[in-house]
Amino acid sequence: MNLILKKPLCFFDVEATGLQITTDRIVQIAIIKLTVDGEQEELNELINPEIIISDEIIAIHGISNEKVANAPTFKQLAQKIADFIGDSDLAGYNSNKYDIPLLAEEFLRADFEIDLSQRNFVDVQNIFHKKEQRTLAAAYQFYCQKSIENAHDALYDTRATLDVFLAQIARYPDLKNDVSYLADFSRAGNFKSLDFAGRLAINEKGEAIYNFGKHKEKTIESVMKSEPGYYGWLLEADFPRYTKLCLRKEMERIKQANTPKENTSMESKLDDLKSKFNTK
Repeated sequence: MNLILKKPLCFFDVEATGLQITTDRIVQIAIIKLTVDGEQEELNELINPEIIISDEIIAIHGISNEKVANAPTFKQLAQKIADFIGDSDLAGYNSNKYDIPLLAEEFLRADFEIDLSQRNFVDVQNIFHKKEQRTLAAAYQFYCQKSIENAHDALYDTRATLDVFLAQIARYPDLKNDVSYLADFSRAGNFKSLDFAGRLAINEKGEAIYNFGKHKEKTIESVMKSEPGYYGWLLEADFPRYTKLCLRKEMERIKQANTPKENTSMESKLDDLKSKFNTK
């Protein structure tokens, strides 16, 4: 089955200084863009993280501090990366939990505005886990009959992920050839995430809810009324910037929705004047 695209689909993978979304930084990003015409374009960049890469992490992906010392920072590359992605949907392996939240965090840290909200996000790992329950190396072997030989190189892993995804589309006839469907199918959990880290979500009623902790599955609006300090605590705690941005937007929406609209009718204006001047 050939993949039918309504707009480009960017597969990408990042290597970073660690796994903590809020504090770790990207040291390599590789993107393979599938165009609607079936063509492929590649972007592969080393990035100076502006922090020290530990020996433990270097042992995993092989990117040393010396290797990225003269590389551009993410802020310097932000425009180039954004231009390459364009309006594409995004895909990757475990990307919904790691790569996409980390990418969003880097854009916000660089004070670079890019709208990632109106896109589909296809997580190849979630498709694989729902179908076969394996790792990327096992997926590559299972679907492509090939062995991973250069793991933890972003471009190599991105290529392997793309190959696995195309093999999944060909293998499972019940997987609709539609990126919106695949994004929903590959989503983990019962609710659609409002942020990328999955801390905030949208329930079946279309309401914004907390998706973790003591207020899990409660609406943000109800928690604002019952425990208004919870909002302030979350903004000060160690949560991703994008989560905080989404929460601020939702709180602003709630406030605007609950602000009475100005009554501009002639009758109300006359009543206001009578009250003001105490006339009948």
